[in-house]
Amino acid sequence: MAQIISIGSTQHIDLLKDKLGRGLMIFERNGFKINLEERSDGKFTFFSCCLDGFPEYCQLEDDPQIIIKKYVADLISDIILSHWEVFLLKNIICENYYYYGDEEKKIIYNYALQHINRKSNEPRKSVYWFNRKRRILNKILDYLKLNNSIIIDGFIRFRLKEYINELKDATDKAVDDFLLEREYREFIELLKYFVEIQEPRAYMVHVLINNVGAFKLYDDKTQPVRSDYLGGFLVDMMDSEINYEDMLVSALVTIAPQKIIFHHKKNDRYSATIETIKKVFDGRVSECPGCELCTPLNN
Repeated sequence: MAQIISIGSTQHIDLLKDKLGRGLMIFERNGFKINLEERSDGKFTFFSCCLDGFPEYCQLEDDPQIIIKKYVADLISDIILSHWEVFLLKNIICENYYYYGDEEKKIIYNYALQHINRKSNEPRKSVYWFNRKRRILNKILDYLKLNNSIIIDGFIRFRLKEYINELKDATDKAVDDFLLEREYREFIELLKYFVEIQEPRAYMVHVLINNVGAFKLYDDKTQPVRSDYLGGFLVDMMDSEINYEDMLVSALVTIAPQKIIFHHKKNDRYSATIETIKKVFDGRVSECPGCELCTPLNN
């Protein structure tokens, strides 16, 4: 009885055993006699695939041992991406960003999943997933051409350094996302504080934003809101290097109205600004479904 391949691992033992067993049954139905042997050695569990006999008439084009190795390589690459990857990401975060709390690490982890396309409903269908799968599979196949045994833990650590670096890059980007989100939350809280301590200069403010990016403020009597920072003039955000969306936020915080109504043509360009204003003026912001102020904007 000849050993074809031995697979060792410290993780996902039951999954590995189940997938190996089901896969080898396909060969057995075609007349091959393959035994799957299991043994433990310290923290490692090893599975050995041993070929005990051939069918009388073998119609396979490739050597059965090569075919079995290809199957095992595909199985291992799939387990690495589908199961090990989560463990590897969490381990990278714990090692490199140990100074963050548990909740902060969870946020970083979720951002990292987005960067490696694992937050979609079907990550296996993403091009990025298939590319990583192909690279890992080719690495395993190259290794098994010269070796009859593989320890998944060591293979990942020493043979998949490029893959590990991808996960590290995703984690670094996730930390940047986390810090930006934290700064944004702190910024919102600061603006909310300013609004709370401000004496309202108007009960209601109508915000008109036209299709080219200009905005103007009106009070509850539809009269232009005049101030030193806006001058009551139409400000074109497209014709200046100044960030007039930030200026709009600042103007509204200074006026601190009890109610804000947006009149604008639906445009994703301003959705982030409007969402920020909604968070600062919690419960005070609404979007007009259509009125006489909206008509010129839509035209």
